[in-house]
Amino acid sequence: MNRFQTIFLLRLAVAIILLMHSIPGIFNNGINDFGKLYLNEVGFKPLGLPIAWAIKLSHIVCAVCFLLNKFVRPAGWITLFILVVGIIMVHYPEGWYVVGGGRNGVEFNFLLICVIVFLMYPGGYTGKTR
Repeated sequence: MNRFQTIFLLRLAVAIILLMHSIPGIFNNGINDFGKLYLNEVGFKPLGLPIAWAIKLSHIVCAVCFLLNKFVRPAGWITLFILVVGIIMVHYPEGWYVVGGGRNGVEFNFLLICVIVFLMYPGGYTGKTR
């Protein structure tokens, strides 16, 4: 597998993860619950629901950017911000492990952050744009 195919495979994987983390919530009331029952309760009221929708819609837009290999760095920064805030607010208190040694921990977000940084800077950071 050449470098282009490898990077495409990673972009595809990230896009699928973002889409699957967003689209079902549109249809099963997950976004509304996240906004009303979590974000509002931790201090974002009355903006919890709009923030939840902004997060999930940004996941969809960023997934399309990753798939099309367009605006990868801005999409990456937006997604990284959401993932880091998610770690701080939700996952860090649960520990490291997602399953096995714990539940809902940091490990999956950590790996996703590393992959997105690689997609943003596949040749390493040189200070130059692609």
